[in-house]
Amino acid sequence: MKTVHINRWLLPLSWLYGFVVYLRNKLFDRGCLEQRTYDIPIICVGNITVGGTGKTPHTEYLIRLLKDKYRVAVLSRGYGRKTKGYLLADSTSDSHSIGDEPFQIKQKFPNILVAVDGDRREGIRNLLRLDNPPQVILLDDAFQHRYVTPTLSIVLSNFYRPVYKDSLLPAGRLREPMSGLKRADIVITSKCPENLSDRDKSTIQENLRLKDNQQSFFSAFVYKDVEAVFGANEGMKIEELRDKNILLVTGIASPQMIIEKLNKYTTKIKSITYPDHYNFQDSDVTQIKNAFEKIDSEDKLILVTEKDAARLVSMNIDESLKKYIFSLPISVSLGDDEEIFDKIILNHVESVI
Repeated sequence: MKTVHINRWLLPLSWLYGFVVYLRNKLFDRGCLEQRTYDIPIICVGNITVGGTGKTPHTEYLIRLLKDKYRVAVLSRGYGRKTKGYLLADSTSDSHSIGDEPFQIKQKFPNILVAVDGDRREGIRNLLRLDNPPQVILLDDAFQHRYVTPTLSIVLSNFYRPVYKDSLLPAGRLREPMSGLKRADIVITSKCPENLSDRDKSTIQENLRLKDNQQSFFSAFVYKDVEAVFGANEGMKIEELRDKNILLVTGIASPQMIIEKLNKYTTKIKSITYPDHYNFQDSDVTQIKNAFEKIDSEDKLILVTEKDAARLVSMNIDESLKKYIFSLPISVSLGDDEEIFDKIILNHVESVI
């Protein structure tokens, strides 16, 4: 497990931030700030850190589990979008109107409802007003949005930056103290290596200090076959990346895992890294094109994440470049505990409905 970097010079600001968060949570705990409950299953997928835990792949896991049995809606604030208020995604939506992650989900699951609203209560109200309202609502990144009380809360903790080794913003990446985990029903340690031992799992569970009524799971990313972003050509098996020259373009919180995965197939990797949820500009497309043209090989391609692909598809990109741009989809696996996890989720939904 890698060392977690803490900026100790900023710790005094973290203490001040922590005091404000403590007061806010106390106001909710004591009922001074109103929390609203609902009569349908509302499952929150969130974290207590700033990004990098894999919320979207875990949300997609829940969609796959539930979509054939129930009318499912995903409600997100739509981080990075250029619109305001409530929007229900349709065939004309793009990453600018609803945000990159909701757009990615809508593309992959066109038959479910995807909505965005910074005010989750207003978003739920609008969803329930639809002629054919959802039976289950998945709240994306709403663990700190305490105005809504989910019927089930799932919190993710990055294996490579566990919450118990982190510090509050701005010195670290915690949105709230680790004590906030007590509100979670399920805590998933995400992005685990494939060979995680039972001893390592026990150590993590001890450090998380969960209560008897809380469930702990471990998930790993599964990298799937490479897909053409613009449909200009066919995708390829991930094994076909062997010895290819790759320009890796990422605008995510932690691209290191992708690089480690690609290194199993090729060491010919050049990277252009942007901040998480980065809104690509025309100048960035030019930078990517120039960097790609400098790679002296005929056997080369541009590889991006699904989230970055959701933003790039709306950019003005040369037709000659589009055929070289591919994305690397991911899903999550909960290993041997997958059946137990699925049963918990399905039993919860059935009990609320």
